[in-house]
Amino acid sequence: MADDEPIPLFEIDWDRQDVLNVVDSVTRGSYWAKGPYVDKFEEQLESYLGVEHAVTYNSGTTALVGALHAAGVEENDEVIVPAFTFIATANAVRLVGAEPIFVDIERNRYGLDPDSVQEAITERTTAIMPIHSYGKPFLMDDLRTVADEYNIPLIEDAAEAFGAHDGNQMAGTVGDAAALSFCQNKIIATGEGGAVVTDDPELAERLRLYRSHGRSSSDYFDASDSGEYITLGTNNRMADVVAAIGAGQMTRVEDIIERRRSVAIAYHDALADVDGIILPSDPTDGRHVYQIYTITCESPAIRESILDTLDARDVSAKIYWDPPVHRTTFYGGDDDTNLPVSDDLASRVLSLPMHPNLSPKSIARVADAVEAGVASHRN
Repeated sequence: MADDEPIPLFEIDWDRQDVLNVVDSVTRGSYWAKGPYVDKFEEQLESYLGVEHAVTYNSGTTALVGALHAAGVEENDEVIVPAFTFIATANAVRLVGAEPIFVDIERNRYGLDPDSVQEAITERTTAIMPIHSYGKPFLMDDLRTVADEYNIPLIEDAAEAFGAHDGNQMAGTVGDAAALSFCQNKIIATGEGGAVVTDDPELAERLRLYRSHGRSSSDYFDASDSGEYITLGTNNRMADVVAAIGAGQMTRVEDIIERRRSVAIAYHDALADVDGIILPSDPTDGRHVYQIYTITCESPAIRESILDTLDARDVSAKIYWDPPVHRTTFYGGDDDTNLPVSDDLASRVLSLPMHPNLSPKSIARVADAVEAGVASHRN
């Protein structure tokens, strides 16, 4: 990349094996909807995470919906979620007819605050759905304890944390189920795609039924009859060609993660002496996978100044997430819900370019622009 070329927010990491898998899937001339790469990809996910079941879906959002449906969440139920998240977390709750109950986050990991979760539980609460923000595991033991105390399913939104762990616990393995995303900017990318992982065989079977119209018999095109349908379902299946890319990506997942972490270390070194910003947690603190590299500015004004400088220098950046979900138009722009930590952090976070192949020159350009943005605000 030339010194003056634009720096994108992310780039997809791909290699020859991804392409060969796609060619193999396409040229087979059959089983494009539910083929051998779907089975292979699910087996790779199970092996990598150490779970009994991985059920692929056509997006991370439909995976969230499937997980809630399989956990028995129904109309008029309540599901506790963060407001500091991508809107899909809350939308999935609405899509099964339940009500998202927005709860504040804690300042260390930007995950659901366990004390606030406990205060929000009512007799209508049928699930707790935290997210692993930016690639750092939330307080898994604490939230698991709360869920167990009240016998409420814990469903992880692990879209941003594939491969992350804290101690011996992998993100996506502490809950009753976890939804994964393979959207184009995620750790493992298939363009679109998702999965739900679980150790519960009954929940896994409900997930499979729901993604394929409630069909309990063999795959539709494998049988001469019309099939047996035993429950309500829809078509949320992952295509074989999509799974083919995922299977290729999984062969080098550890390499992808370690290169992301190397980029994060370089960012830490380059930004360590910049006043006015707080860096994300150190790469040596647990295993942060840095699906997003997010700094927290000391004030909203500093963030705006940095954004202006980055834009002037053709460096992409993005705010994840402002406003928090409870203040979006669809959710009523709620001024009565008091989530002070979510509101505060939403006004100050800023995500910088991040992908496994970000060059040292690009990292230096980004860091220089961040420092110049802070200086511009103070001059």
